[in-house]
Amino acid sequence: MDWQTSEDTVPSSFITDAQARSLLGKPPATGAWREGDPVGERTFARIGPLAFESGRTLSHVTIAYETWGELAADRENAVLVLHALTGDSHVVGQAGPGHPTSGWWSGIVGPGLAIDTDRWFVVAPNMVGGCQGSTGPASLAPDGLEWGPRFPYTTIRDQVNAQAALADALGIERWAAVVGGSMGGMQALEWAIGLPDRLDRVAVIAAPPFSTADQIALNSVQVEAIRADPQFRAGRYYDADDGDGPHAGLALARRMALLNYRSANELNERFQRSWQSGISPLGEGGRFAVESYLDFHGNKFTRRFDANSYITVVNALTSHDIGRGRGGVDAALDRVTAKSLVLGIDSDRLYSVDGQQVIAAGLPNSVHGPRPVIIHSPFGHDAFLIEDDLIGPPLRALLES
Repeated sequence: MDWQTSEDTVPSSFITDAQARSLLGKPPATGAWREGDPVGERTFARIGPLAFESGRTLSHVTIAYETWGELAADRENAVLVLHALTGDSHVVGQAGPGHPTSGWWSGIVGPGLAIDTDRWFVVAPNMVGGCQGSTGPASLAPDGLEWGPRFPYTTIRDQVNAQAALADALGIERWAAVVGGSMGGMQALEWAIGLPDRLDRVAVIAAPPFSTADQIALNSVQVEAIRADPQFRAGRYYDADDGDGPHAGLALARRMALLNYRSANELNERFQRSWQSGISPLGEGGRFAVESYLDFHGNKFTRRFDANSYITVVNALTSHDIGRGRGGVDAALDRVTAKSLVLGIDSDRLYSVDGQQVIAAGLPNSVHGPRPVIIHSPFGHDAFLIEDDLIGPPLRALLES
């Protein structure tokens, strides 16, 4: 659901030989960040026990996060930036030791940019249940083994509660803004509804008020693709003697998801019916270029993510419903006191503008009134990480309001 979520860093329609060679060799059983790996730009906060909506409690939870800019003496310039499904805390910066991918919003966050780090102190955590430094299924439990399938069922609200505990640890009582796209947008909306006294502004980008049956169905087949992989081993694959992990299932889940991150028109125009190499896809060994594209990014994904963590965060997507236990969507939105921006993408087939229209219509303090800002882009859902020139101005206007 972003350059990082879709891992679509290859602008051409074809995968080069050099890119293919970069994936030679078996990936590790898990692509999670593990204790002892290079820390990179991460900082770690121990937030203590975390109670989950499921009734489970983890006694020791750690959140990995990164920051940019300087926190003002009055602590009123802090902005929380929340990542999408398989993103992480690395919003800005190069790929390198500890960071398998480059920053996913480097055109939005930085000096002089829409979220200007000369003015704002930006905090970006890795969500709980993730696998890039925060406590998740690949983390060690008190018995010294990975949590794996024993990790608690995690909801969007659980993740926001962990982020609130991080804010407490940082001494930030109130955010100047909470900003998120896709899954991060769900979390931003939950902040505004569940903790209205802790933020001044909220930006909800390419996110719905709840997960629909269609979206839940997409989530479920991705989860089952992983579980059907014989190497998944009921989620206990970390110490497999042969070193194998559920790479095929995780890559297939990723390929399924990718098809919803870009628009049909963009894929059709970009790939058409061209094929990879000189072998016709109608003959043995041939394949279409779009198949090559999906293979490359699915296989690449297995080197930076964990299968159990993917199940955990996808299930959190499924849990999303701002009206649950609050008297419905309208009643939930009526709780929001923050100035708000709701932004949608006209070609988004994952979280269509219908959802953003519902959110904007129900927010009392939308800076653009009862309608969302809709950007025109051929890139589908991923446009919120690609179209900096379209995403940046409304974000800047919100922060200056």
